[in-house]
Amino acid sequence: MHENFFHKLKVYYEDTDSGGVVYYANYLKFLERARTEALYSIGYSNKKVKEDFESLIIVKSCNIDYKKPSYLEEELKVRSFVKSISKTSFLMNQIITRGDDVIVEAQVHLVFVDKKGKPVKIPDQIYSKFKPYFCDTIKI
Repeated sequence: MHENFFHKLKVYYEDTDSGGVVYYANYLKFLERARTEALYSIGYSNKKVKEDFESLIIVKSCNIDYKKPSYLEEELKVRSFVKSISKTSFLMNQIITRGDDVIVEAQVHLVFVDKKGKPVKIPDQIYSKFKPYFCDTIKI
Protein backbone atom coordinates (compact mmCIF):
# COMPACT_ATOMS: atom_id res chain seq x y z
CA MET A 1 0.00 0.00 0.00
CA HIS A 2 1.28 3.44 -0.85
CA GLU A 3 1.47 6.39 1.47
CA ASN A 4 0.56 10.02 0.92
CA PHE A 5 2.37 13.05 2.21
CA PHE A 6 -0.10 15.48 3.81
CA HIS A 7 0.23 19.22 4.32
CA LYS A 8 -2.50 21.42 5.77
CA LEU A 9 -2.72 25.13 5.10
CA LYS A 10 -5.00 28.07 5.63
CA VAL A 11 -5.81 30.65 2.96
CA TYR A 12 -4.60 34.08 4.04
CA TYR A 13 -5.56 37.51 2.73
CA GLU A 14 -2.26 37.72 0.81
CA ASP A 15 -3.23 34.57 -1.12
CA THR A 16 -6.41 36.10 -2.54
CA ASP A 17 -7.54 38.66 -5.05
CA SER A 18 -9.81 41.58 -4.16
CA GLY A 19 -12.83 39.25 -4.22
CA GLY A 20 -11.37 36.89 -1.61
CA VAL A 21 -10.70 34.12 -4.16
CA VAL A 22 -7.28 32.42 -4.16
CA TYR A 23 -5.23 33.82 -7.04
CA TYR A 24 -4.39 30.98 -9.42
CA ALA A 25 -0.58 31.33 -9.21
CA ASN A 26 -0.67 30.92 -5.43
CA TYR A 27 -1.65 27.28 -5.80
CA LEU A 28 1.87 26.71 -7.17
CA LYS A 29 3.22 28.12 -3.91
CA PHE A 30 0.95 25.82 -1.91
CA LEU A 31 2.21 22.83 -3.90
CA GLU A 32 5.85 23.89 -3.39
CA ARG A 33 5.33 24.19 0.37
CA ALA A 34 3.80 20.71 0.45
CA ARG A 35 6.75 19.24 -1.49
CA THR A 36 9.17 20.95 0.89
CA GLU A 37 7.32 19.50 3.89
CA ALA A 38 7.32 16.05 2.23
CA LEU A 39 11.10 16.29 1.91
CA TYR A 40 11.35 17.31 5.59
CA SER A 41 9.18 14.36 6.59
CA ILE A 42 11.75 11.91 5.20
CA GLY A 43 14.60 13.68 7.00
CA TYR A 44 15.88 16.02 4.30
CA SER A 45 15.57 19.63 3.24
CA ASN A 46 16.50 21.48 0.08
CA LYS A 47 19.45 22.95 1.98
CA LYS A 48 20.59 19.49 3.14
CA VAL A 49 20.28 18.08 -0.39
CA LYS A 50 22.44 20.95 -1.63
CA GLU A 51 25.04 20.56 1.13
CA ASP A 52 25.20 16.76 1.38
CA PHE A 53 24.77 15.79 -2.28
CA GLU A 54 25.74 19.01 -4.09
CA SER A 55 22.38 18.78 -5.85
CA LEU A 56 19.24 20.81 -6.27
CA ILE A 57 15.71 19.60 -6.91
CA ILE A 58 14.16 21.71 -9.64
CA VAL A 59 10.75 21.77 -11.29
CA LYS A 60 11.07 20.79 -14.94
CA SER A 61 7.36 21.03 -15.66
CA CYS A 62 4.02 21.34 -13.94
CA ASN A 63 0.61 20.39 -15.27
CA ILE A 64 -2.13 21.86 -13.11
CA ASP A 65 -5.88 21.46 -13.38
CA TYR A 66 -8.00 23.97 -11.47
CA LYS A 67 -11.27 22.28 -10.45
CA LYS A 68 -12.94 24.71 -8.03
CA PRO A 69 -12.07 28.02 -6.40
CA SER A 70 -11.04 28.38 -2.78
CA TYR A 71 -11.55 31.40 -0.60
CA LEU A 72 -10.14 33.52 2.19
CA GLU A 73 -9.64 31.69 5.51
CA GLU A 74 -10.54 28.26 4.16
CA GLU A 75 -8.52 25.30 5.37
CA LEU A 76 -7.02 23.20 2.60
CA LYS A 77 -5.08 19.95 2.51
CA VAL A 78 -2.41 19.04 -0.01
CA ARG A 79 -1.88 15.33 -0.62
CA SER A 80 1.26 14.36 -2.49
CA PHE A 81 2.73 11.10 -3.72
CA VAL A 82 5.37 9.91 -6.12
CA LYS A 83 3.81 8.63 -9.35
CA SER A 84 6.99 7.46 -11.09
CA ILE A 85 10.73 7.73 -10.78
CA SER A 86 13.76 7.48 -13.02
CA LYS A 87 17.49 7.69 -12.29
CA THR A 88 17.44 11.50 -12.21
CA SER A 89 13.83 12.60 -11.82
CA PHE A 90 10.41 11.80 -10.48
CA LEU A 91 6.81 12.74 -11.10
CA MET A 92 4.83 13.85 -8.08
CA ASN A 93 1.04 14.01 -8.13
CA GLN A 94 -0.47 16.56 -5.80
CA ILE A 95 -4.11 17.16 -4.94
CA ILE A 96 -5.42 20.16 -3.03
CA THR A 97 -8.74 19.52 -1.29
CA ARG A 98 -11.21 21.37 0.89
CA GLY A 99 -13.04 18.68 2.80
CA ASP A 100 -14.24 16.27 0.11
CA ASP A 101 -13.97 18.85 -2.69
CA VAL A 102 -11.01 18.63 -5.06
CA ILE A 103 -9.74 22.15 -5.70
CA VAL A 104 -6.59 21.44 -7.75
CA GLU A 105 -4.89 18.41 -9.27
CA ALA A 106 -1.28 18.75 -10.39
CA GLN A 107 1.51 16.62 -11.75
CA VAL A 108 4.98 18.03 -11.18
CA HIS A 109 8.13 16.70 -12.89
CA LEU A 110 11.09 17.20 -10.53
CA VAL A 111 14.72 16.72 -11.53
CA PHE A 112 17.89 16.41 -9.46
CA VAL A 113 20.61 18.62 -10.95
CA ASP A 114 24.18 19.60 -10.07
CA LYS A 115 25.46 23.18 -9.60
CA LYS A 116 25.69 23.59 -13.37
CA GLY A 117 22.09 22.48 -13.93
CA LYS A 118 22.99 19.05 -15.36
CA PRO A 119 20.78 16.12 -14.30
CA VAL A 120 22.35 13.83 -11.69
CA LYS A 121 21.35 10.51 -10.16
CA ILE A 122 18.89 10.73 -7.28
CA PRO A 123 20.85 9.81 -4.13
CA ASP A 124 20.07 6.27 -2.97
CA GLN A 125 19.28 7.54 0.54
CA ILE A 126 16.52 9.80 -0.81
CA TYR A 127 15.26 7.25 -3.34
CA SER A 128 14.80 4.58 -0.65
CA LYS A 129 12.93 6.97 1.66
CA PHE A 130 10.55 7.97 -1.14
CA LYS A 131 9.83 4.32 -2.04
CA PRO A 132 6.80 3.89 0.30
CA TYR A 133 5.19 6.90 -1.41
CA PHE A 134 5.26 5.45 -4.94
CA CYS A 135 1.80 5.08 -6.43
CA ASP A 136 0.63 4.97 -10.01
CA THR A 137 -2.93 6.18 -9.44
CA ILE A 138 -4.47 9.20 -7.75
CA LYS A 139 -6.36 8.32 -4.57
CA ILE A 140 -8.23 11.06 -2.83
